[in-house]
Amino acid sequence: MAPTSLSRPASTRHPDSRFEQRLAQILQHATAVFYEKGYEGASMRDLSRSSGMSLAGLYYYFESKEKLLYLIHKHYFTTVAQRLTERLEEVQNPEERVRTFIFNHLDFFLANHKAMKVLSHEDDVLERELGAEIAALKRQYYHSCSDLVEALKREHSSEFNTRVAVLSLFGMMNWLYTWYNPRIDPGADELSRQVGDIFLRGIRVPAAH
Repeated sequence: MAPTSLSRPASTRHPDSRFEQRLAQILQHATAVFYEKGYEGASMRDLSRSSGMSLAGLYYYFESKEKLLYLIHKHYFTTVAQRLTERLEEVQNPEERVRTFIFNHLDFFLANHKAMKVLSHEDDVLERELGAEIAALKRQYYHSCSDLVEALKREHSSEFNTRVAVLSLFGMMNWLYTWYNPRIDPGADELSRQVGDIFLRGIRVPAAH
């Protein structure tokens, strides 16, 4: 008998909506534990208690907390990228496409603010194949933003360093978890508009000589 309600280990399972839902729940619990205790401070026993899954079951399906951290990274980066693709299908204007990227990022991570901290702070823990796969997903996500900014740059014949601009934008967005307070700060719609205004005005201002 399998040690948990999950019907088969992650390495051999087939697509199954119930499995995916249960996996998403476990990853949500694991994200909360890593958020509270940090990766180094968290144990598999902590993850077991939070998820309600037996310790034996957790090891059976996920092998280690490194594998769980890997799955957290993969789940969130894959999901936010898929949502971006869907939203961009209906947007043609280069500036609006950049704004769509900003909204998509903030809308997703404000709803998953604990994940934003975990992804930001625990981005150098994964090693070997797991680390390489997540690094590739991050590069792909970075380039999706870089391509949008580069298209806007061509549209306006602007002169700025695209890499500096994109990394500055990610800096604005990814550190929101350190100060964002939903009781006094605007929601994703208004916040993304303001962040977009600041970013877009900034890259259009000619450099002083």
